[in-house]
Amino acid sequence: MAGKYMASSSLPNPRGGSSRSPIVLLTFSLLSLSVLFFLFSVLPSHPNPNPSSNLNTIRPESNFVASLEHFLTSQSLGSRPIRDDTVGSDDPEAVKKFDDLLWQREIRRVYEDAYYPAATSAIRVYVYEMPAKFTYDLLWLFRNTYKETSNHTSNGSPVHRLIEQHSIDYWLWADLIAPESERLLKNVVRVHRQEEADLFYIPFFTTISFFLLEREQWKPLYREALKWVTDQPAWKRSEGRDHILPIHHPWSFKTVRKSMKNAIWLLPDMDSTGNWYKPGQVSLEKDLILPYVPNVDLCDAKCFSESESKRKTLLFFRGRLKRNAGGKIRAKLMAELSGVVGVVIAEGTAGEGGKEAAQRGMRKSIFCLNPAGDTPSSARLFDAIVSGCIPVIVSDELELPFEGILDYRKIVLFVSSTDAIQPGWLLTFLKSISHAQIKEMQRNLAKYSKHFVYSSPAQPLGPEDLVWRMMAGKLINIKLHTRRSQRVVKESRRLCMCDCKSANFTGP
Repeated sequence: MAGKYMASSSLPNPRGGSSRSPIVLLTFSLLSLSVLFFLFSVLPSHPNPNPSSNLNTIRPESNFVASLEHFLTSQSLGSRPIRDDTVGSDDPEAVKKFDDLLWQREIRRVYEDAYYPAATSAIRVYVYEMPAKFTYDLLWLFRNTYKETSNHTSNGSPVHRLIEQHSIDYWLWADLIAPESERLLKNVVRVHRQEEADLFYIPFFTTISFFLLEREQWKPLYREALKWVTDQPAWKRSEGRDHILPIHHPWSFKTVRKSMKNAIWLLPDMDSTGNWYKPGQVSLEKDLILPYVPNVDLCDAKCFSESESKRKTLLFFRGRLKRNAGGKIRAKLMAELSGVVGVVIAEGTAGEGGKEAAQRGMRKSIFCLNPAGDTPSSARLFDAIVSGCIPVIVSDELELPFEGILDYRKIVLFVSSTDAIQPGWLLTFLKSISHAQIKEMQRNLAKYSKHFVYSSPAQPLGPEDLVWRMMAGKLINIKLHTRRSQRVVKESRRLCMCDCKSANFTGP
């Protein structure tokens, strides 16, 4: 039988000899040693305890279209979130239950962490799982239509390029929802239980919906998004004070955003003229200024070195020469500077040809003029910074991103509108800047440029990183105003009567 044969074959040879010759055994041993040697030579000697450290060797993608393509493809191949935070019914007890859970967590941290509520650890962010019509569907809409460059706004700007400039909502969201093993930022973590959150992120693409949908489509979509968010127990508990709302284009969400004025708005500027935001809607205390996404490519260390000897133009400007509101100063500046030797003034838009022309011009110039546009800010400022061209800002009401961290005096020249339009004043001022000061500012630009380049994966010291550093400084006030709003009685003053919104003036 087979079993008996196998058993008997394992017994010693009755003649006392070996069943295998010495030559066979020696050959087998040598082969085994060869295999082991090969395996040890190709495998790492030490396993990597931190797989995410491999991300440091991955080249970050800063092109919006390329990053979006990869993001949507990976989401399609993987599993989309099944969970949906839509509130099914209005439960009066839901807010109280949520508040109790949050209080238990907070009081525990008070007793266990001597520095709480100061942000000594990563900010905990809950990212709402909104229906796809507010998120993925809009990203796919952009992806499927971005080649239609004939689509322009009323003032002639290519729509899709404009959306790219304001795509901060994509860069932040893509980083937040990425697996932790694929993230580099350690000052913010995504939590999956609402009671564990410090802040709540609303992933609604307001700019894409405004520019790519018809009016009869985006208006009801805005109302749906408003109801969806304000139905959340977490929103009702704080009246939105701990919710982050990305509305980086001044037109986006404009018809309903007054109902969300307590939320933390992510903005391009404050526009204190009242043309875009109503009085009381925005403030530096509550909201956060984020840089535009640059239109031009980053001038890296090699580029800085190669372009140094090519910067022969004293002052460069390329953009729309006619603007409304504070941008009317452009016409006055153009009249003053046109035809002057060493100054290049050109009309242009943000299209592909405009991008190449602007990039060439900025990399050949020492100073880049940044006057106000329809709003106090423009993407041109950040194009100049990443191009190594010293910005000359003529915008008296401008607020700048991350100014609690960055000192813009090291990289920017600030000029009041009154001085700038005086005959001959601006050129005299620029020519008075010493060669040593120019070199120092250019070196600082090379260091600062990383703070304005969005990328995937998001990089330490990049704009996504600085967003959360700035948010950390807001947490205590958010908790203060939330708790205060919960206990005030009918006769109490609803607003703190403190002077915390002083006007911003560039001049002395």
